[in-house]
Amino acid sequence: MTHPTDLLGQLFAGAFDVLKTFRPRRPIHPQGVLLKGTLERVGGGPPSGIDFLDTPGTTPVTARLSRSLGVPVSWPDIVGLAVRLHTDDGDADVLLASTGWRVPNRFALTWHRTAGAARLTSLMPYRGRKGPVLLGATTRGADPGAPGRYRPDTEWELDLFWASPLGPWRRFGSLRLGAELDGEGRVQDTALRFDPLLSVLPTAGTYEWTRRLREHSYRLARS
Repeated sequence: MTHPTDLLGQLFAGAFDVLKTFRPRRPIHPQGVLLKGTLERVGGGPPSGIDFLDTPGTTPVTARLSRSLGVPVSWPDIVGLAVRLHTDDGDADVLLASTGWRVPNRFALTWHRTAGAARLTSLMPYRGRKGPVLLGATTRGADPGAPGRYRPDTEWELDLFWASPLGPWRRFGSLRLGAELDGEGRVQDTALRFDPLLSVLPTAGTYEWTRRLREHSYRLARS
């Protein structure tokens, strides 16, 4: 018997496939900005149950900021931030999207004109030793703008948090990102593909229902 989340995942994939006929390269998140930087974990706070988050350390990252629907840059859009962690054990991908911050709005997507105005979350939980864990990020300092009007001279600083699905957000670190510029000093996009199902956050697991929801669409994106 097909699981309900698998059916829903197939519906998402069907809509994704329709979009792919119009945008074969990137059906969603068509325009982005390539970023490089570091993720710093401070440790010492209440444990999330995911050792990578709970242990102090600094990890180099490559990231892509994007607008999900690709509407005109003057319109609000869903903000997406894909982060690739370059760890000693290999690369791991984390995907964040603009949502609300409190319960229940942290499970609903939101639209913004710039990245700095958005609160970003993983939307779906990771599996930790103590239960499900959401990730979140908020801008601290200057707003970098958005693809199509990104400010190339801005260092984008974000505070990083974790929470149980219904619990308070707890800060575990920070993320600092700067745009990778081309030879003429302009921001540039990247052809990198990010996939949190193939490259899972270190020491974290995934839930089967979240995998069912996403795997069909991600498989299409890789094809």
